[in-house]
Amino acid sequence: MARPPARSLPRPPDMFDREWEWSELTAFATGEGAGPRLGVVSGRRRQGKSFLLQALADATGGFYYAAVEASATESLHLLGEAVARFTGTAVPPRPANWGEALEMLFGLAEERPLPVVIDEFPYLVRNAPALPSQLQAALGVRSERHRTERPRILLCGSAMSFMGGLLSGASPLYGRAGLDLVVHSLGFREAAEFWGIDDFRLAVLVHAIVGGTPAYRREFVDDDVPDGPDDFDAWVCRTVLNPARPIHGEAPYLLAAEPDLRNRSLYHSVLAAVAGGNRTSGGIASAVGRKATDISLPLTVLRNCGLLTAEPDAFRGNRTTYHVAEPLISFHHAVVRPETALLSRRRGAAKVWEHSRSTFLSKVVGPHFERLCREWVEWHADPETFGGMPIQVASGTVADPVSRTSLEADVVVHGAIGQDQGILLSVGEAKWHKVMHLGHLQRLRRILELLAAQGVDTRHARPACYSGAGFAPELRAAADRGEVLLVDLERLYRGS
Repeated sequence: MARPPARSLPRPPDMFDREWEWSELTAFATGEGAGPRLGVVSGRRRQGKSFLLQALADATGGFYYAAVEASATESLHLLGEAVARFTGTAVPPRPANWGEALEMLFGLAEERPLPVVIDEFPYLVRNAPALPSQLQAALGVRSERHRTERPRILLCGSAMSFMGGLLSGASPLYGRAGLDLVVHSLGFREAAEFWGIDDFRLAVLVHAIVGGTPAYRREFVDDDVPDGPDDFDAWVCRTVLNPARPIHGEAPYLLAAEPDLRNRSLYHSVLAAVAGGNRTSGGIASAVGRKATDISLPLTVLRNCGLLTAEPDAFRGNRTTYHVAEPLISFHHAVVRPETALLSRRRGAAKVWEHSRSTFLSKVVGPHFERLCREWVEWHADPETFGGMPIQVASGTVADPVSRTSLEADVVVHGAIGQDQGILLSVGEAKWHKVMHLGHLQRLRRILELLAAQGVDTRHARPACYSGAGFAPELRAAADRGEVLLVDLERLYRGS
């Protein structure tokens, strides 16, 4: 017998963009069927997880509880009070342990499918490490009561290292969840719309600092949006460089909020090394003054926390490059952290920005623009643009034995043409601040020559130039002849 469809719930009026996440949450929360169901919602802080879950509870009449850092006894006491408020009971229940607490929560859904949201779940497990096992046992009970109670348990948390392991093979909850939803940052196009920025160059500059984190606009800068490109420098000084604004101290907090980080000074140094342009494990180790073996664990932990990404080289399988996942952290380590003392003084922001702006453009915006170009290929480029369906997008390096150097390609696209997979579709270069010319096209042609000499099939590969500053007339003429693909800011934000 087919399962009855889930109810479709209207989206919250002040929700931006999260239609897919909302659809998945409402389908899980209202789906018919006997017995309890488990869902997990995760994502880095400030992405709007709590907003979505609170809206879900409001729309369904569900139960929402946000845990706090407290002892196990106090947490049980607070949970009982929250249940009393939800049920209208004069005397709050007093569960003696988490087994009784789970029975209490399951009992809220005796009459219908009901979402039971536990936000900041890692806070509870910190002082009750057996809680996932107890939840697993409660979910596995087979009894008449089990069939009549239909809680849709939703566990939420921002500690990515913990939440990432909650459903792993070693976890008691492995195989128990019917929903594993990660709430990501807004894409760069959606972020520009969310901030109300129509100027594409300004949109890239703002995104290089705040990324696609929704809370940074409203709660952290109080809806202070740059009033055009000429206001960008002043906006930086009055927001992210201003110690009086919450966004100024947010980047270190993102690291402090992860419970698995012990030697925080080392982790800060690793992030600073990557933000400073050190992309390989050897380069990072050298920058922090450690052996490569000493930083393998920090690199792994930072990846599990969602603060670093590791990207394999498109042409060298044994080479991995690391990138800071959160733009605000890159900005903090490149601009804010080196000038902490000066920024603490009155009117220090303008002086810091005066001599840090060039660092921002080269160390932060340049690499960030390259990543936006790769994101454009992954999410927005039409298959006809590259003559095939893009599947893998990365950067890559190719050794040039003649010049005894390595040539870097910022945007390397592999994909499918018909039934053939893994075809090299494009090799591209991205320049944020330079007008690109024929010399850049010649460099891309040299990379393709070197790859062909190594036995790589380059017959379908199209050279591509991505620029934030524009293209010289001779390069545009080459594009008109079909010799190169050009992607400017207009195409990046509006085209395919």
